[in-house]
Amino acid sequence: MNRRSLILFLLFLGILVAYIDRGNLAVAAVEIMEEFHFASNHMGALLSCFFWTYAVFQIPAGLIVEKYGIRSSYAVAFVLWSLAAAGTGLASGFASLLALRLALGMAETIAPLASITYIRRSYSAEALGMPTAIYLSGQMVGPALGAWVGAKLLVHFGWRAMFVITGLAALIWLLPWLRFAPSKLPAPARQETASRLPPAGRVLANPGFWSFTVSIYLLSYLFSFIISWLPTYLRLDRGFAPEQMGRIMLIALLAMAVSTLAGGLVADRLAKKTGSPMKVRLLFCSFGLIGAGLILLLLIVPGKDWVLPILFVSISSSGIGNSSYWQLVQLASPANLIGRVLGFMNTLSQVAGISAPLFTGWLLGPSNRFGAALLIAGVCPLIAGLLLLATGSARMNRFRDLLASVPQ
Repeated sequence: MNRRSLILFLLFLGILVAYIDRGNLAVAAVEIMEEFHFASNHMGALLSCFFWTYAVFQIPAGLIVEKYGIRSSYAVAFVLWSLAAAGTGLASGFASLLALRLALGMAETIAPLASITYIRRSYSAEALGMPTAIYLSGQMVGPALGAWVGAKLLVHFGWRAMFVITGLAALIWLLPWLRFAPSKLPAPARQETASRLPPAGRVLANPGFWSFTVSIYLLSYLFSFIISWLPTYLRLDRGFAPEQMGRIMLIALLAMAVSTLAGGLVADRLAKKTGSPMKVRLLFCSFGLIGAGLILLLLIVPGKDWVLPILFVSISSSGIGNSSYWQLVQLASPANLIGRVLGFMNTLSQVAGISAPLFTGWLLGPSNRFGAALLIAGVCPLIAGLLLLATGSARMNRFRDLLASVPQ
């Protein structure tokens, strides 16, 4: 394994750990609600508040990564979020849980920005798909393992031990990271001169800008619903036991990881074959998101038997769409601006992360009925996929040319 591949693997592991730590609250939501007598709107606030600081610190984190590089900024952030995750096991009530989730969200902002920046600087436009998919698959494997392992720890040791064990055990990741990660970001894979954004008026008038911004909110809304409320839906609405819920989440999210990797590999090959990387990734993104809307079938299918097959197809499709979206963002972003562009897009993504848990908690009400919440979550990727498809690759290319048109 060469150094670049090793760093990519460490980025995969880092984001995997991040998603385990942010997803543990959803795994233990039922037990925490029972112990502290929380209503669904209180749990919705706790599931949401991670994203409050995660959204606010996206753009500052992008600037930090650009200025200080990925090794030191990522290492410090990793230690902080691991301690916040472990500390959740010592929480005494709503206020302490809230404070620890806010700290977790702030620290984890570095992880995606450092990862995507490194990939964008290290791989050509035709080869972005697979490394991006490998990194993003950590976002699916993390919640999958977190739900499976977390459910087992929950049953055998309780929710407090679950947080402490998963939070502290991951600190071993720091040893190879500090040894092999570069102190400075690599030079861009191709020469680009843009170092500042074009005037706001020109950006706002570009259809590609609006397609990117609206779509990231909509596709992130579904994913936020999946990692925040889907475990509770499976237990309260469908009647699955904790370990059954863990197995369903494991299978569906691992399938999402595999589909993400497969989609990235196929997209890379088609991009090289056709010479149209933007068009290829746009089509993969659009149809992946449309397929994710199949989660709406849960509204009409009773019982337990069809829950896993529907989630398998829907969440797998979501993986292809989500991965291809971030490949599109990388293609549209000059290398010297990647931290700022990613920071902006990720901020919008986290607005969805804020609103999906909160809005779902409010919609559930005292009866904990998921119908309306599931309907909204399922419609979101359908709209995003159709919007991107209607925008087309030509407009996306014009948006890329606009961002790259401002010289130093």
